[in-house]
Amino acid sequence: QVHLVESGGGLVQAGGSLRLSCAAPGRTSSTNAMGWLRQAPGKERVFVAGIVWSNGRTYYADSVKGRFAISKDNAKNTVYLQMNSLKPEDTAVYYCTTGAVIGSWDYWGQGTEVTVSS
Repeated sequence: QVHLVESGGGLVQAGGSLRLSCAAPGRTSSTNAMGWLRQAPGKERVFVAGIVWSNGRTYYADSVKGRFAISKDNAKNTVYLQMNSLKPEDTAVYYCTTGAVIGSWDYWGQGTEVTVSS
């Protein structure tokens, strides 16, 4: 079992920035991918960004390309999501997740709420 601890959500005005963090102290070699998904009220959970631990390759949803950046700190087993130029449509609960490969998610964090006001 991999425990994920998220932090960094909050309320921000449109155009502002937030940085989310996800610590995975129990991460193992079988969890080579980490990502962020989000779920807006009344909508399905959707992929936002992902990163591969072994090679640092990153992946983004089209809706956040150029505005969001995912990064990792190997020593801290922590992944970050830097969110810039936030829009009201970015409002959602953001979930950190990990698994063997991008798109195959086995473990989830509790979620952190991001609200972008117009």
